[in-house]
Amino acid sequence: MAEIIIDIEHLSKVYEMGEEQVFALRDVSLQIGNNEYVAIMGPSGSGKSTLMNMLGCLDTPTSGLYTFKGQNVRTMSDDDLAEIRNREIGFVFQTFNLLPRATALKNVELPLVYSGVSADKRRERAEAALDSVGLGDRKEHKPNELSGGQRQRVAIARALVTSPSIILADEPTGNLDTKTGQEIMAVFEQLWLHGKTVVLVTHEEDVARYARRIIRVRDGLVESDTVTT
Repeated sequence: MAEIIIDIEHLSKVYEMGEEQVFALRDVSLQIGNNEYVAIMGPSGSGKSTLMNMLGCLDTPTSGLYTFKGQNVRTMSDDDLAEIRNREIGFVFQTFNLLPRATALKNVELPLVYSGVSADKRRERAEAALDSVGLGDRKEHKPNELSGGQRQRVAIARALVTSPSIILADEPTGNLDTKTGQEIMAVFEQLWLHGKTVVLVTHEEDVARYARRIIRVRDGLVESDTVTT
């Protein structure tokens, strides 16, 4: 049995909308182990984005237990949560979230700046991360000098640079054409084959099919959890 990275038990998230309570997640339980490749699917409003925010320690549950590598997330301080987000989770977003005036190299170095890594080490690790996604020759280019697919590769390199336990990707091909999207999914495939844990959040069936396990969410509930081949 692979090491369990994420362990969620009876997790719920309730938002107070005036006098009304809105359940974004209802009694969700699941585990994600080391070197799994998981897609979380669901229509708009299903709760998949709330679940992603929980997994990424961007939000905390109203009730239930979320354990990340043996640590209870609900009892952590804001500083502890920030530490996990910076060191243990590599985020990849649909909109890339790159600094427009910084080079690819500087964008990738950014998480290491927050971690207090020395300038020489930052550069070395950022160059290695860019090489790993096939962008070693674009490190001095700024985002507006790169294609959409190249920008997403920079974002993936930035997610990798801290050697995280898990890559969490939210609609990573949403702003890309079909061919470029396929190229980005091939990058995630290689990351998984090299031992990374990859979790994709998507509403697209063709993107989810790249994963080896598909968790479908509807109305805040896990509707199905299927291992694929």
